[in-house]
Amino acid sequence: MLIPFAMTMASCSETDYMTFDTNDSGVYFTKDTLEYSFGVTPVEVRSHTYKVPFRIMGPTSKDSRKVNFSIDASKTTAQEGVQYRIGQPVIPADSVGGYIPVEILRDGLEGDYQNGYTRYKLTFRLVSGNGFTPTLDSLSHERVVFFDNAVDQPAWYNAHGQKVWSLSTLGQWHPYKLIKMVEYFHELKNTIPETYKKMVALYGENLENIEYGDPYQYRTIFKKYIYLPMYEHFNDPANREMILSLYPDFPFDFPNPF
Repeated sequence: MLIPFAMTMASCSETDYMTFDTNDSGVYFTKDTLEYSFGVTPVEVRSHTYKVPFRIMGPTSKDSRKVNFSIDASKTTAQEGVQYRIGQPVIPADSVGGYIPVEILRDGLEGDYQNGYTRYKLTFRLVSGNGFTPTLDSLSHERVVFFDNAVDQPAWYNAHGQKVWSLSTLGQWHPYKLIKMVEYFHELKNTIPETYKKMVALYGENLENIEYGDPYQYRTIFKKYIYLPMYEHFNDPANREMILSLYPDFPFDFPNPF
């Protein structure tokens, strides 16, 4: 089914092609790898707008314009209205770039950490119409967006190369613990911004690089600003119903760090 839309400006591109040719009003996708996972995004965030970027070749216009694209059902596993919705994009006047906004719906994504997460794909194809023709090679006419709700145990390893998660510090592994851990870590950018920058350089933006699973260089900060708020959150009776509604198997075993 052909879906005409007007596209919104963005200048995101991984491929540098000529962007102006008065003899051809072409359109092509740019960025090759299109992936999104809610991962450690706070559980309160129930949707995310992902932008599928494209560029045009040929003259710009003083008016906004439409381009045509279709969704290839044979190469798509996501269901519209359940796992995603497509917004109303526009390519603005005097612009050579835009994107297709795809709202990814977290509540519709299936799977869990015990049984595995479902990884969805949504396939777009540019088609001719409204003065535009897909240009360059055929690979530039189609893009696949992959998305899921996966939260995997971080790749922290001990000296023997075995993945670790400190039971004495964090209790039993659970995705929601990592989500809250990263959430409180990000809040440090507002409370101790300079130290936060140093910690990001050492541990990664989402704490993916904690050596041996022990942030010993900043252990005191972790206890005060991350572990204690986690302990208080998990043990607050006002949060229990919400936590169990999202994670019925959540282990309320997070230790008091002090």
